[in-house]
Amino acid sequence: AYPAPLTIMTSVSAPPMWTKFAISGLAGVSGWMFVHPFDVLKVRMQVTEGNISTTAMIGRIYGQEGLTGLYSGLSAAVTRQLTYTTLRLGLYDVIREKMAGGSGDVSFGLKLATGLTAGATAATICCPVEVSLVRMQADGNRPVADRRNYRHIFDAMYRVASEEGITTLWRGVIPTVTRGAVVSTTQLATYDQAKSVLKNFGFAEGVSLHLASSLISGFVYCFTSLPLDICKTRMQDQKPGPDGKLPYKNILQALIKIPSQEGILALWKGFGAYFARGGGHTVGMFIFAEQYKSLVKKFYNSK
Repeated sequence: AYPAPLTIMTSVSAPPMWTKFAISGLAGVSGWMFVHPFDVLKVRMQVTEGNISTTAMIGRIYGQEGLTGLYSGLSAAVTRQLTYTTLRLGLYDVIREKMAGGSGDVSFGLKLATGLTAGATAATICCPVEVSLVRMQADGNRPVADRRNYRHIFDAMYRVASEEGITTLWRGVIPTVTRGAVVSTTQLATYDQAKSVLKNFGFAEGVSLHLASSLISGFVYCFTSLPLDICKTRMQDQKPGPDGKLPYKNILQALIKIPSQEGILALWKGFGAYFARGGGHTVGMFIFAEQYKSLVKKFYNSK
C-alpha cells in the first residue's frame, strides 16, 4: 500500500487584539484632520447665547483670530482621538467579537449594548481631555481679559488641576458620559447594522457600502446627540456668575434651562456645523478604519 499523500496545512494568522485599538486611534486621527474647523465652529456657536449663523461665526473667528482660529485646540483634539476614539472603537470591536463567538454577527440589541458600554467607559476615562479641548476651542470667544490662553493640551490639564482642583477635569462628566454612550450606541451600532442591512439589498463589501453605512450612522448620531453635546459644552466652559454660582448645575437642568431661555431649537444650535463635523468624521473614520483593517489582515495573512 502506498502512504497517504502529504497534506500541507496553511493557517490564517489572526491580527492580535492590540491592532484593533491601534486601527481605531489611527482612523480617528485620519478622519479628524478634515473636520476640526467644523468642531471649532460648533463649540463657538454652542457657547454663544442667542442666535448666530454659521457664516457670521466664521467671519467673527477669521476677523479676530485669522485662519488659525479655526484650528484652535488641535493638539487637544488629536489627543482626544488617540485616547477616546481608540478606547471606544477598540472596546466595541473586542466586546462585539467576544459576544459573536464563531457566528460572526450579533443582534442589533447587543450591538446597541456594546456601543453603550464602550462609549461610557471611554468617556469616563477621557473626560479631562474633553474639558481641555472645549476650553481651548472656546477661548477665542471670550473677551481678551477673560481668556485662559492655554498653550497646549498638557498645559491646559495641568492648569485646570492646579488652579481649580483636579475634580474640575471631570466637570460635566455626567453629560460627557451620557453623550459618549449615546454617540457610541447610535454611531457604532447603527453603522454595524446599516452594513448588514445594505448587504441584504445587494451592496458588496467595499467603499460604497462603507460610505452609505457611515452617512446613515453619522446623521442618526448627530441628531440624537447634539442636545447632550450642547449641555456638555456649556457645563465644561462655564464660569461662576456675579453671585458666585455656576449657571448650569446638571444635565437635566441644562436641558430645561437652555430651551426655556433660548427656545427649543437652541438644543440643535449649530446642527450644520455639527453634522459637517460629526457626519464628516464618521464617514472619514469608518472608511479609514475599514482600509486599515484590510491592510492589517493582509499583513498577518501573508506571514
